[in-house]
Order: sequence, then structure tokens, then C-alpha cells
Amino acid sequence: MQVQSDFRRVIIAASVGNIIEWYDFYIFGSLAAVLSVKFFEQSHPVAALLSTIALFTAGFLIRPLGAFLFGWMGDRVGRKYTFLITLSGMGLGTGAIGLIPTYQSIGLTAAFVLFGLRMIQGLCLGGEYGGAITYVAEHVPDDRRGYYTGWLQTSPTLGIVVSLAVIVLTRTYAGNQAFDEWAWRVPFLLSFLLVAIAIYIRLQLQETPIFQEIRSRGQMTRNPWKEAFLSSNIKYIGIAIVVLIGQGVVWYSGQFWALYFLQQVSKVDPLTSAYIVGAALLIATPSLIFFGWLSDLIGRKPVILGGMLLAAITYYPLYLWLGTVTQPGHINYPAATFIIFILVCYVGMVYGPVGAFLAEFFPARIRYTSVSVPYHIGNGWGGGLVPFITSAAFAATGSVGYALIYPIVVPAVCFVLAVFLMPETRNISIWQPIEPRAAM
Repeated sequence: MQVQSDFRRVIIAASVGNIIEWYDFYIFGSLAAVLSVKFFEQSHPVAALLSTIALFTAGFLIRPLGAFLFGWMGDRVGRKYTFLITLSGMGLGTGAIGLIPTYQSIGLTAAFVLFGLRMIQGLCLGGEYGGAITYVAEHVPDDRRGYYTGWLQTSPTLGIVVSLAVIVLTRTYAGNQAFDEWAWRVPFLLSFLLVAIAIYIRLQLQETPIFQEIRSRGQMTRNPWKEAFLSSNIKYIGIAIVVLIGQGVVWYSGQFWALYFLQQVSKVDPLTSAYIVGAALLIATPSLIFFGWLSDLIGRKPVILGGMLLAAITYYPLYLWLGTVTQPGHINYPAATFIIFILVCYVGMVYGPVGAFLAEFFPARIRYTSVSVPYHIGNGWGGGLVPFITSAAFAATGSVGYALIYPIVVPAVCFVLAVFLMPETRNISIWQPIEPRAAM
């Protein structure tokens, strides 16, 4: 098999769809404070906010089930059509949130409907990432897989940026009062249009050459679940979960809790915090591509583990520093943006190369399933708990130190385990229908 000449177009198309899907997922978290007012009883505002964050977290916890279901489909039916289905489901689930009557109109039913739509989001996202990373990895050259998959890895971060930008524009245009009354629905409703664009783009793509080769040779797996989880492959699933839990906690601690920190700890208003975090994300997004490229030169393992170690060592002083430069009425914008830039660079280290690592770590027959499930256990369960645990710990103690115990301890433990368990995959070629495990 040979690398197709149009693989760069494939990367762009997959990334655009991925950005929109992550926008859909994160617009919920970005508007957590507004949703808590609209969909929960307000006798205890902190409890309402934590309820919304818990709903946000529930969308993460359901993601491995989506990975399990759509992973099977991706390995049996194909990469392309599976992530078209997940994209469509995500868009419909997100757009429908903008149509739900509020608690004031229909009472507790509003929260249950919101919960159901959040579950649809989580299930669909569970099938999206494995499809996107497998699709891109199976189009690009072996020696530059870190670099090219690094472009796709920017899509979750850019999804947050797009969600923040849409919120800022809507709030600025409509005004704070109108936004809180009705215009908060606009970012959700916009999903209908964005997903229609993404589906059109992805319909122009073909199936991956590696999957086509497997299918033409009759080498497709009959039962991806059995081959992935009831065979020797389960050991590799376990190793990937360790790596992905550490990566996931760094990802959410460096990006999402930075936003929560500004709003809940430093009491920065939503618009200002969106400006600060959005600027830092835009400046630091190229780090995902850079560290993906670096992993092509020195290996996936040292880059990923280096990010975990730096995060565990420096989170506490960095967040204390962030608190001192974002005092109400005395915000040092350059310093705050620079601190979050550093936090996002750690994200670049752990996340930029991880797509290439996962694609190289598993055989093509069961790659969609084997990539999706550990990714969403690590990011959905490990990383997805960060906003809830950190926010709840701070609400209970008022201590940044207690809030950071989880974001510090988990990457530190995963670093130690991965030093001994994680193999280096940089020199593995995936351009074979079935990769022998002995090479790993």
C-alpha cells in the first residue's frame, strides 16, 4: 500500500468536523453557569452549579460506552460512515439543547431532558475521536505521523476556542441581560448549521486505504469486541488506559479548569475569563503540532511523559500565580494569558503525540475499537472528572491546594507506571493489514 497524494485534504476535512464536534460538546461546559440557572432549582446556587457540572461530567462518563458501540461499527462497517453517524448525532443533540423549555416553564422535566441530550452528546463523542484519529493515521506517512496527527489533535482545543468565541460574540451583540434571558440558546442552535457543513465536507471523503485493503483481502475482524478485549490485546488496552488517564487529566486541568478557576476562584466575569482563556488557547494551539512533530524525531514516550511530569510538579505554583494576577479589579492580562499558555503547552506535550501513539499501538483490524475505548476511559473518566472534583473540592474547602490534589496526583502516578509499561511506537509501520505484536 502507498500513501495517497491527497492526504492533506483528508486531514483538513477530518479536523474541521472534529472541531465542530468538540465545539458541540464543550459549549455545554462553557455555559455551565448559565445552564445551572435555567435548568435547576435556585434555592442553593452552588448546588445548582455543581449539578450542572455533574451533568457536564456525566457526558464524559458515558463516552466509553459510545467508544465501545461505535468502535465495533468502525471496525466492521468502516471508518468514514461511522464518524458521519457520530457527527450527526452530536449535532442534533447539541442543537436540541437550544430548544428545551427551562425549569421555570416545565419544572424538573427540563433537567431530565437536558440530561438525556447530554448522554447523546457523550455517546456520539465516544465514537468520534477513534474514528477521526484512525482515519487520519491511516492516510499519512509513518515517519511524519506525529506531525500530521498533531494537526488533528488541535481540534479539541480549537473547539473550545470556537465555543468561547461564539459565546463572546453572542453576549457582546445581544447584551448581558438578553443573553441571560434567551440569547444563551444561540450557540446551541448554531450547531445545526455547523454540523450540516461538516457532514457535507466529510461526505466528500473516501474510506481509508488501509481499511479498504483489509476488506479486499477478507481480513476484517468478525468480532472486534472479542478480539480487542478477550485476547492478549487486553494487556495493550490496559497500558493505553494508564497513558490516557494521565494525558486526560493534564488536558482538562490545563484548559478547562483554568476557565473554571478564573470564574469560580478568582471571580473574573465570564466575558473577561473567556477573552483570557481564548487568547491563551489560540497562542498555545501550535504546541500540539510542534510536540507531535518532536515525537517523530525523539519518540512518543519521552514527550508524553515529560508533559505529565512537568504538570505534576508545577500545577500548584502556576495556579497560585494565576490567582495573584487575577484579583478582582486588578487583572494582569498578559501574565494571566502567559500562565494559561504554559498550562496548554503541557497539553501539547501529552496530547500532540498521543494520536500517533494509539494508532501505532494497535493492529488495523481492531484499531477503531482499540483506540476509542482507552481514549475515552482516560479522557472521559480520568480527565472528565477534573471539573467536578476540582470545583467540588474548592467549594468544600476554599483551598486551591485541595482542589489540585487530583490534577497533581493522577499524572504523577500515571507517569511512574508508564515509565515501566509504555513502549515506544515511533518506528512501527501501520501500512500493513495486520501488524505483528512481536514488533511492540
